[in-house]
Amino acid sequence: MAILLEDEFDRLRTGMFSALVGAHTEYHYLPVAAPEGNWNVASFASGQSPGTAWQVRESESGKGLVQTFENRRTDTHPMVIAGTPEWSDYQIEAEFTPEGTGRSGVVFRYQNNRRYYLFCVRDGKAEVVRVDHGEGYRVASEEVLASETFACDPGIRLTARIILNGNVIRAEVDGVTVEAQDETYGNGKIGLQSDAPATYHRVTVSTTDDEHDRVNVIRSKSEREIDELREQNPKPVLWKKISTPNYGVGRNLRFGDLTGNGTPNVLITQVMHHGPKDSYSECACLTAMDFDGKILWQSGEPDPWKDHLTNDVGVQIHDVDGDGKNEVLFCRDFEFVILDGATGEAKHKAPTPESVPPADKFPRILGDCLFFCDLSGNGHPKDIVIKDRYWHFWVLNENLEVQWQHSIRTGHYPYAWDVDGDGHDELAFGHCLFDHDGTLLWNLEDKIEDHVDGVAIANFNAPEDGDLTILHACSDSGMFLTDLDDNILKHHWIGHCQNPAVAKFRDDLPGLQMVSINFWGNQGILHFYDADGNIYHDCEPNPFGSMCLPINWRGDGVEFFVHNPNVRWGGMFDGWGRPVVAFPNDSHPDMCNAVLDITGDCRDEVVVWNQHEIWVYTQADGPKDGRLYQPVRNPLYNVSNYQASVSLPGWSE
Repeated sequence: MAILLEDEFDRLRTGMFSALVGAHTEYHYLPVAAPEGNWNVASFASGQSPGTAWQVRESESGKGLVQTFENRRTDTHPMVIAGTPEWSDYQIEAEFTPEGTGRSGVVFRYQNNRRYYLFCVRDGKAEVVRVDHGEGYRVASEEVLASETFACDPGIRLTARIILNGNVIRAEVDGVTVEAQDETYGNGKIGLQSDAPATYHRVTVSTTDDEHDRVNVIRSKSEREIDELREQNPKPVLWKKISTPNYGVGRNLRFGDLTGNGTPNVLITQVMHHGPKDSYSECACLTAMDFDGKILWQSGEPDPWKDHLTNDVGVQIHDVDGDGKNEVLFCRDFEFVILDGATGEAKHKAPTPESVPPADKFPRILGDCLFFCDLSGNGHPKDIVIKDRYWHFWVLNENLEVQWQHSIRTGHYPYAWDVDGDGHDELAFGHCLFDHDGTLLWNLEDKIEDHVDGVAIANFNAPEDGDLTILHACSDSGMFLTDLDDNILKHHWIGHCQNPAVAKFRDDLPGLQMVSINFWGNQGILHFYDADGNIYHDCEPNPFGSMCLPINWRGDGVEFFVHNPNVRWGGMFDGWGRPVVAFPNDSHPDMCNAVLDITGDCRDEVVVWNQHEIWVYTQADGPKDGRLYQPVRNPLYNVSNYQASVSLPGWSE
């Protein structure tokens, strides 16, 4: 037998193995959440206990990997994983000590943290279980494939053995054998899972020499294919490097032409939280600068302790008055403020809307987001949408006067489109669609339980004519698509879905494709959808969240998306979930990223940054001339950590 993995956890540092990082890893790369040793945390939920579930502890018998809390949820489970997807026929031997009656055991042929097999003990039984996504809101799709009586008291050290041979699963635990046959998953990683406190002492994965050789051949072939794909694409080269001492921040940069010279500038916004958590936040210091690092102006006092960010705050760059010059619009001290983009001088101020229960800690709202659209039909997006954290939104005109308002389950960020061709935008917000005058056209809150993380309206058949479709990335309610008449066309119960992107990711499929990523409870899963909303591929390349921003890197009509800027775990991915462009190993910041065309050749640059510095990468073969792909994107004045990114086909002249 050949050893694929052997671990007694003796090389892991004692202490916390999980990372209590919370919402930061929704759109920041944080190394504390990266894999350690052979293992990475496959799933975590919000809260202190789930966030600190796994620890490495020392005892008289040696080190152990310990799951520490009672998990009451049935749709997500504390789990760590190891190995590679190529593993197929193998044998696992694991020693562990359950300390409760909740299920504890070993995962095998793991596809992602919602699709796998599990051999576990619980409630007097030993079971082989198949997990395959979900069938409703926080309702897992699980089937017990085989079960045998197994009596065991908590605190008893157990030895589990699982032997996989094709579709045959043979599992043993201390003399009890459970056998099943199933063809759903033919390969995959291994994992450790427990809903109750449990200590894992040792894990060994072995296989035949022939199988070991086969796995190595497949893995080598896959690595060669990735290398070949990367050689076909332009490499990122450093274009600009900017220091941001004391006034840097996480994912809260805005881009736009502040000086009127036709080139983008950078606006850095530090954040002040009033608690609890991120329910009441506002803009603190604003720093405007160019890409040479020259500070144009500052509003407020910079504070390096205010670089913490877990949500949107109200700030954008936009020509709100239509005079051809951009303003900076933001909320601070219960005021809506409009600044001259070039100088930072105040042009107009007005009180923010009065708050409404239950978000009434303060008499006026702080402003959770800003979104611009053309509801009034004047041909310019002067109407301003602002909201509190989850419950209410207001529509203001360019003079900052409230035109109408609604109380709904807002979710995080809206999307606007003139769906009926009358010259006025309609507004998709949460589970609702509103006409330009505030008339509620429909509301699906009674059918969909969780809030909307990202919503978009698009013709998925583009560039051909087709019907407009509304997509909703709906947190624990998964992904669903509707037509304009509130009919649900597709509903995928795929876990906590967010940050969808629509673009031309594959040239071998008609129309546009979509990608979404999972987070809370089952982070890191990527799902890929065709123009009809069918899932054609899924993968889990790493345990991080991301915005999956489309990037026009080659200018040839097919886009990639940036997962994160880390050298090991990030890169630009294609429509098959392959990392086809890698970032250079040059010590660049990798916490945040943004995508936009800065050099002016239609192709995008990548801006990467942390609280201390900003780097900009462009293509090694650029800039390019001639006719190039030039997709139509979400405008820079409507940027959000929660946006649904839409990239519609277009070409330069």
